[in-house]
Amino acid sequence: MKLSPLEQRMLDGKDGKARQKAMELLLRYGEALGAERFVATDNVAGVPGSSNPFLEKYYSQHGGGGYQAVFSFFDLDSDELVDVPKAAAHTCHLQGGYDPDNWQILGATPESFKISQGSEAFIADRGVQILKTCTPYLAGNVPKKGDHCAWMESSAVVYCNSVIGARTNTEGRESTSAAMLTGVIPDWGLHRDENRLGSHLIEVDFEIESVMDWGMLGYFVGEAVEERIPVLSGRFGSADLIRHKHFGAAAASSGGVEMYHIAGVTPEAPSVAAAFGGRLPVEIIPYGLAEKRRTYDNLNSKASDTQVDYVMLGCPHYSLEQIRGACAMLAGKRVSANCALWIFTSRAVKAVADVQGLSKQLRDAGAVLLTDTCSSISQAVPPGTKVAALDSAKQTHYLPAIMNIQAWFGSTQDCINAAVTGRWNGERP
Repeated sequence: MKLSPLEQRMLDGKDGKARQKAMELLLRYGEALGAERFVATDNVAGVPGSSNPFLEKYYSQHGGGGYQAVFSFFDLDSDELVDVPKAAAHTCHLQGGYDPDNWQILGATPESFKISQGSEAFIADRGVQILKTCTPYLAGNVPKKGDHCAWMESSAVVYCNSVIGARTNTEGRESTSAAMLTGVIPDWGLHRDENRLGSHLIEVDFEIESVMDWGMLGYFVGEAVEERIPVLSGRFGSADLIRHKHFGAAAASSGGVEMYHIAGVTPEAPSVAAAFGGRLPVEIIPYGLAEKRRTYDNLNSKASDTQVDYVMLGCPHYSLEQIRGACAMLAGKRVSANCALWIFTSRAVKAVADVQGLSKQLRDAGAVLLTDTCSSISQAVPPGTKVAALDSAKQTHYLPAIMNIQAWFGSTQDCINAAVTGRWNGERP
């Protein structure tokens, strides 16, 4: 790889041992990818320095222990303990750990919570913004079109590329932690113009309106194109942030989509032709009512029992508008004694929900508003849960396998009804 004078300086260790180890890691990474150079980034989103009892115990036996050791040996793959300096790039911490106010509800032990809080304080002291959310764009981290970023979290990556028009590949903990200290990331994949063009054309022959419709379409598209770049044409009502959030998360889960184009909607697709850059689609795939019903049946194939123990909302993390909508659906009602309703959001959104009285409305109805994580990330469901109800295609894809439970997929209203009645009565579209 061709290095700039600043990059060579870091690699030579003139800016400290930690930045040298970060550059060594990124150099190995870039060469493995076939990248010829780095691009500068001032927007990193990862989970730097996160720790847990396993990592604490392991690195106390291999390297001296403590948060410096976790970052040195785990994040940077270093062969020696280094002193971790301040971040060189604007960096935010994504979801992980436990809600500081409700960690016991999530089943965390006092030891786990203490370690999680300690690692958070350690990395905050290095200048990292503690957002603790899979939706950083809802909590103040909104890059501009064309910015080079280094982001983890599949649903955030696809939103960043597609809706904002910034540029990132799906990075890992190691590459984001190294980018945090160096301000560079290999120039490959979706950082480059030629790799951002569409591959498959999805022709949608009915109007996509509800959040549930957007989620199912995303799940279908991900399965159809896998890791390629779909271009969608059709009628897309209310193409707002929430709907893009659910579409992208579903497409990233069922197929690994990192970028999509919607003709006349997303910033790099003023038209179908522009999205393909003059090339012909590899395949034209129709999406009609029959495909919609098949997708719904596929998502609900992992459930059979209609008694629901647990309803989870907030994957990706709920926006303030979605929290307000859930409160409206619960007005005058109460969650069944035989069911639990957990709603996940970011700390920033919860702070506003607290001020506006929405958190109290949820508590009064028997629900809980949680931050920092979700059931899949924390592997946490209420004790005794056998059947869950979810309004997220992404969570429906992952949670049954992670927690060995059944899961129904439907609209938010279907899920609120299940929470109130303790039974699933979702209707097939």
